[in-house]
Amino acid sequence: MNSTAFLPFTRPTIDEETIAGVAEVLRSGWITSGPQVKAFEQSLSELCAGRPVRAFNSGTAALEIALRVAGVGAGDEVITTPLSWVSTASVILQLGARPVFADIDPVTRNIDLALVERAITPRTRAIMPVHLAGLPVDLDRLYAIATKHRLRVIEDAAQAIGATWGGHPIGAHPKSDLVTFSFHANKNITTTEGGCLVLPDDTSIKLAEKLRLMGVVRSGEDGMEVDVVGGKYNLTDVAARIGNGQLKRLDEFTSRRKALARRYFERFDPSLVAAGCELPPADFERSCWHMFQVVLPERRANGAAAMSRADFIRGMREAGIGIGVHYPAIHLFALYRKLGWKDGDFPHAERIGRGIVTLPLFPAMTDADVDRVCAAMTAVLGALQ
Repeated sequence: MNSTAFLPFTRPTIDEETIAGVAEVLRSGWITSGPQVKAFEQSLSELCAGRPVRAFNSGTAALEIALRVAGVGAGDEVITTPLSWVSTASVILQLGARPVFADIDPVTRNIDLALVERAITPRTRAIMPVHLAGLPVDLDRLYAIATKHRLRVIEDAAQAIGATWGGHPIGAHPKSDLVTFSFHANKNITTTEGGCLVLPDDTSIKLAEKLRLMGVVRSGEDGMEVDVVGGKYNLTDVAARIGNGQLKRLDEFTSRRKALARRYFERFDPSLVAAGCELPPADFERSCWHMFQVVLPERRANGAAAMSRADFIRGMREAGIGIGVHYPAIHLFALYRKLGWKDGDFPHAERIGRGIVTLPLFPAMTDADVDRVCAAMTAVLGALQ
């Protein structure tokens, strides 16, 4: 085992001011949803061009509420990508609707919008694209399709806070409908666990708030009323205080991620690319570089099988480097196979899902860390030719 300290594929950066702030919240006696959550929502709203934002205890909860606000229910269809964290599709199933997958573009790894339009049926209620690894989907084309077919859009921007399209931050684009972010520990900013929903206007604020807390309508001295089935999805003030500290550093974090990604392109072994390793698009204008992902080749130049992903990950761990897998194709999980999907349905997502690996990328990394990862990749993969 390499004696150098282990380098994980991600690690949150939480400063001492934020840690002290959490202690203050704990001492305040108000640790569930309160003033810190309101302040966090206000700061997020400012980031999103003044649109109303409501915080939740996870990005998954925010997705579910977004779908419900959009009116998605039993028997409806929602078009989404097969290459994402499984919650993207599972929240659709939870509402009694059906996820309809459209294959991905093999270059961007985002959903192929030409295939989205072909997948629309009379039952389609919404489109839910994912801005994978922080690289936005083409929002102009996406909303042209949605407008043409009178569909709602839920942008799964779990990985895209700090990204932009057309000069507008994701969540602030003039055409955007419903947008969700995640603040899980591995995201570009974190609340340890958490998420938020950006609403297009004020009309759905009350519904989103009711769905967040058991459908409760608070009415002062008259007690309360419940008129919809909601969940227990509120964010705590403890978590929000972390988010408030993180959000102040979003630009700094994004800038550092971009610098590290540039370093990867500079130091990545060209022979590995020639042998079939696929790098992500080198987009430094719009992407927030949530992840730096490489697709490993399945075959060597002579036609023989290349190193398996499992062996690659094992080799990198032996070199003291953590590697992530984001993501296997959703439709090939047992649950989704039971619903009728099979091998060959979405070949680009399947191939990339078999070979994709996530290299370490987080703001506290040094340039030397990137160099170490690239050198270890060359050593582990060896002569792929």
